[in-house]
Amino acid sequence: MFMKIRELSFASGDLSLYLDTHPEDKKALDLHRKYSGELSTLKEEYQNKYGALTMHHASDRWSWIDEPWPWEGGAL
Repeated sequence: MFMKIRELSFASGDLSLYLDTHPEDKKALDLHRKYSGELSTLKEEYQNKYGALTMHHASDRWSWIDEPWPWEGGAL
């Protein structure tokens, strides 16, 4: 799931750069909208399942501090 997020993020960003110089390219714009929508959906699904992807999406509490640290037998 994380790899797909990275792929969609790259494709969306790359298309954004292309659209800066080719704003009339309808096919690229449609593809950018498609990838951006998929990315948004996948990020939300990932964060609901695994937690925040970035600091911008973190809640007001760091939930991982409640889990055992790796040296205490927790997962890496």
